[in-house]
Amino acid sequence: MPDSLPLPAALLVDLDGTLYAPTPLKRRMALELLLRAPGRIRALRCFRHAHEELRASPERILPGEAPLEAQLRLASQALGWPRERLRALFEEWMVERPARHLPRFRNRALLAELAAERRRGAALALVSDYPARRKLAALGARDLFHAVVANGEPGGPPRLKPDPAGYLEAARRLGVAADQCLVLGDRPDADGLAAERAGMAFRLVRCP
Repeated sequence: MPDSLPLPAALLVDLDGTLYAPTPLKRRMALELLLRAPGRIRALRCFRHAHEELRASPERILPGEAPLEAQLRLASQALGWPRERLRALFEEWMVERPARHLPRFRNRALLAELAAERRRGAALALVSDYPARRKLAALGARDLFHAVVANGEPGGPPRLKPDPAGYLEAARRLGVAADQCLVLGDRPDADGLAAERAGMAFRLVRCP
């Protein structure tokens, strides 16, 4: 940020595509799927489609329902699968297996910058539309953040980005006003719009 601007009191950081490079990981996982479980590709595509559907139409999330549970509900209905079967597939192919490869693709420059910001005294929070703790551990960043607000984990956001709820909850937990927060993310249509709706500044992160 330019020296003339005040430094933010808190940095609120997206995970997927921000703390690690998404393109090489997606290629690696696509190859692994083709070799090990080609019959699961359709189900995972359906699951991802449900995610974007809920992002565009948040009213499809039932009262009191976590977004991840709504995603599982919609995708399992479309596939005709039991929800727990789809949950197991999601945990294997979108959490556990990717986490094994994350150290190779982490955004080292950004992680170093965040560590420096924490030493400066800034408060850090991770805000994610998917479960985050397993991936943070794989990235070696589990202890970097003062707060984690992640869909599918306790205290997760009630809506997906660009709804601002996740970032507002992170600011509340950190005890920092919205206008003192800087959001870092890779999607202007999700992170950027959520930041704008929350009254926060936004910085686009380009990770190869």
